[in-house]
Amino acid sequence: QVQVEESGGGLAQAGGSLTLSCTASGTTFEDAAMAWFRQAAGKEREMVSCIGWNDNIHYEDSVKGRFTISRDNAKNALYLQMNDLKPEDTATYYCAARISMCPYYAVGYVGGYWGQGTQVTVSS
Repeated sequence: QVQVEESGGGLAQAGGSLTLSCTASGTTFEDAAMAWFRQAAGKEREMVSCIGWNDNIHYEDSVKGRFTISRDNAKNALYLQMNDLKPEDTATYYCAARISMCPYYAVGYVGGYWGQGTQVTVSS
C-alpha cells in the first residue's frame, strides 16, 4: 500500500519562507514524475510545480522565481522551497507521487498517489 505524506506547512508572514517535504512508503520517487498541487478555499486545485522522470521542471507562472522544487532519491523525498511568500499562496498543499507526466497537461490526467495535504497560511 502506497502512503504519501507531506510536512512543513504552517504560518508565515508575507515575504517569508517555508519548505515543504514529501515522503512516501510503498513506492519510490526515482524515475517518477512528481508534483506539488495546492487548493485555496473556494478555488480549484492547481499544480504549483512538477519534476519529471528525467528531472525536467515546470512551475506555475505565479510561483516562478519564488518556489523551487527538488527531490532526493536517496531519501525518497520531494521538496518545495517557498520564498517571498504572498497571502495568495495560502492554501492546502498536496504532494502527488508518480503522476502521469510533468506537466500533466500534455496527457490530460494527473493520476498518481496523493498525500493528505499540509496547510500553508501567509499573513500580510
